[in-house]
Amino acid sequence: MIRLGLCCTFRDEPIKFRVATAASLGKLPRPEALTKLSALGMANADALLAALRFCHANGIGCFRVNSQILPLRTHPTVGYSMDELPSGAEVVRRFEEAGAFAREHGLRTCFHPDQFVVLNSRRPDVVEASIRELEYQAEVAEWIGADVINVHGGGAFGDKKASLDEFARALDRLSPGARGRLTVENDDRTYAPADLLPICHSAGIPLVYDAHHHRCNPDGLTVEEATGRAIATWDREPLFHLSSPIEGWDGPRPERHHDFIDLGDFPDCWRALDLTVEVEAKAKEAAVLRLKEALLRR
Repeated sequence: MIRLGLCCTFRDEPIKFRVATAASLGKLPRPEALTKLSALGMANADALLAALRFCHANGIGCFRVNSQILPLRTHPTVGYSMDELPSGAEVVRRFEEAGAFAREHGLRTCFHPDQFVVLNSRRPDVVEASIRELEYQAEVAEWIGADVINVHGGGAFGDKKASLDEFARALDRLSPGARGRLTVENDDRTYAPADLLPICHSAGIPLVYDAHHHRCNPDGLTVEEATGRAIATWDREPLFHLSSPIEGWDGPRPERHHDFIDLGDFPDCWRALDLTVEVEAKAKEAAVLRLKEALLRR
């Protein structure tokens, strides 16, 4: 069975996740800033439950949670712990309520940290910030039952093997909760599936196979071969990514995502699999629902 996934936000539905800026919070006295952050956390937990209700009602089996679901949680100057928030326990309770709904209805949740998370950075401060971010997302993942925190391999820095060795060493610094959820994804410029599969096997990290990225950054593996080898890295339902190029495959920048999915870009070899496919399309829920209907008609 194919489980389609919606990524982070909505185009048409009135479900919004609230954010804040460090600049605005930095102007407030610390108690006022924490009160505001507490309110944002509760509002976003409620929005997550609404998002999951929408997914359940519309046959969407997975929802990717925005990295800023707790705004600025790991920011170096305005960041905070849950114990500091005046309603921290209530924030956690509401997230746990969303997680209970997901479990009850068989919905999957996951995270995909922002691009600043680079575990093999040559800058120690970037690695430290990346680890803090992964630990925060693992904390929320525990509340809601998310089983994937997906990252890219990072930079190559002129030596892919050495850089992936650095990536592997950083894994040892993660808590079991973060480490056990971590996955790695092939990207459109640096690390193709064939580059990542050895570390997936040696470190026990599942590969999130992105078919669009693979076409932009090929490695000699066919889609069928990459699919099979990626599935072999998983000890639970595999999660893959799908998108289409906005200007077509012959356009000047095929890595850019379209609003919708071209059904021709959905690999035939995926159709009979038990698989989560996150739909990375700018039209968000409209794109997922259109693809769902197209797959049913195909």
